[in-house]
Amino acid sequence: MKSRALSAALVFAIFPAMDTSYRVALPGYRYEFPRDFFAHPDFQTEWWYTTGNVKTADGQAFGFELTFFRQSIDRDDTKRGAWDVQDLYLAHLALSDLDGGQFYHLERVNRAGPGIAGVNLQQGKVWNGNWSVSWMQRGGAQQLAAQNDDFAFSFLLKPEKSPVIHGENGVSQKADGTGRASHYFSQTRLKTSGSLTLKGKRFEVSGLSWMDHEFFTHQLSSEQTGWDWFSIQLEDKTELMLFILRRKDGSIDPFSAGTYVDTAGKTVHLRSAEFSLQPQGATWKSPATGAVYPIEWRVSVPKLSLSLIAKTKLPQQELTGKTKFAPSYWEGAMEFSGTRENKATRGVGYLEMTGYDRPVEMSK
Repeated sequence: MKSRALSAALVFAIFPAMDTSYRVALPGYRYEFPRDFFAHPDFQTEWWYTTGNVKTADGQAFGFELTFFRQSIDRDDTKRGAWDVQDLYLAHLALSDLDGGQFYHLERVNRAGPGIAGVNLQQGKVWNGNWSVSWMQRGGAQQLAAQNDDFAFSFLLKPEKSPVIHGENGVSQKADGTGRASHYFSQTRLKTSGSLTLKGKRFEVSGLSWMDHEFFTHQLSSEQTGWDWFSIQLEDKTELMLFILRRKDGSIDPFSAGTYVDTAGKTVHLRSAEFSLQPQGATWKSPATGAVYPIEWRVSVPKLSLSLIAKTKLPQQELTGKTKFAPSYWEGAMEFSGTRENKATRGVGYLEMTGYDRPVEMSK
């Protein structure tokens, strides 16, 4: 569900109403690659979400996030001028200096204009200014590049598994009702290498990344106020995506779900009753928003005999909106440790938490 973040929170804050002229996510969708790496203009909202954990040769650790959003606001195909606005393009960029204790983040909003931002299948590219992701071949390898005043990075991401489809029958259902769903897939294990520069110092790094792509027109209900989402990459070369949707009455919505990916890339859909995500007491209070985020969690999947504790080295990984368009949310690098079938296991991943400063604005 990334629904993995600027999330639907940002998108719904700008465009709270569903336009019925767009397609909705329905069962039976058949994915095709490389086509589905790119834009789906028949759907109103779409995002590409890449996060990762990388280290230098001597163990200095960093987390990163590069996210692109396309929000359709006008379907009038007669508007073809360079500055006519049919789609709005948003992006978030973040770097977690996990050992240095610093978190850097930026946001960007652009129209397409004369090539300022966009999605292009022929070029194999999604971009917003000088932030970009380029698919290099049919197999899904990517080149990520981004720069700003504080930091920059250039990473090559090579998939170790085929794209993973979340949900059932081609849709990730988020609420009761036809079309309250998304089409959602991930590249769950991307071997990552490259360089990053922070405050003028260059680091050669390697590690693992995760890419989500989700497109839809209508998802959540007005009773759902936020979510907690995990990506988990274990050292045994398996992965998990898990999310819980929180409701106004404090309960967990039954449309919460997840996906387990085995070593060969085979998936198992997990319903809400088949796993649990439980805060363990450690919290961080944002000085900017006053939101109190749980930053230590227990992750349990009994059918996999899996129990993990999730912790972070860097509590302050909140992306605070600097404009009226961007709500705040917490998105950060995590470490996992625990047991799998009574054997010790470890891993890395990311956690996203929304709706802690105020409820997410949902579409009607």
